[in-house]
Amino acid sequence: MNLDGTPYALMPMQLADVPTVSAVERSVFSLPWSTSAFTYDLTNNPNAEYLVVRYLPWMAPERAEGRLARSMRRLLKPPQQDPSLIGYGGLWMVLEEGHICTLAVRAAWRGRGLGELLLAGLIERARARGAEVMTLEVRVSNVTAQNLYLKYGFRVVGRRKGYYTDNREDALVMTTDSIVAPGYGALLATLTEQLHARLVKTPEAPASALKAPRAEDVAP
Repeated sequence: MNLDGTPYALMPMQLADVPTVSAVERSVFSLPWSTSAFTYDLTNNPNAEYLVVRYLPWMAPERAEGRLARSMRRLLKPPQQDPSLIGYGGLWMVLEEGHICTLAVRAAWRGRGLGELLLAGLIERARARGAEVMTLEVRVSNVTAQNLYLKYGFRVVGRRKGYYTDNREDALVMTTDSIVAPGYGALLATLTEQLHARLVKTPEAPASALKAPRAEDVAP
């Protein structure tokens, strides 16, 4: 994924990210996953893969280098553990299928293409791991997400009645045709090029987003 010239980075989720991811999870979903669910997948599930998207201007130097100093760990307190982490997504590999299991973006950062960035990144990772198709479930009321998935070649193939236990809402089952076919590769290349152009145009943080940490808070 080409992110040159954008203020964002797409990275594998690390164990140190789990407290932040869990805080965002609770703020986004009415049926949030537990912290232990993310920890288990990262440590014990070789078929799981998770990505996070970060806002580079807010990243601590230690985080950018792939390590987190003890002083920074003391500063990262709930519920806003790491303000640079603004979204995440995950997939499970099930034989030849790449199943999108979660995808979320902080509310203040929505509408900028970051959910699309995570989706495209997960599809690329699934292709690299040998997936032939992608699958997912989505609430019938979540038309915005459905439109994004349709854009990337997903189509509705089924419906799970009462799938979401909070309100018994149905889930649509969506899947793609072959993601290793040349036609899909061309579609993915076109869409990610268009997405890159969009991300470059909005380098500033939204006014409603969490303020960047002070320089002294992230200094080594």
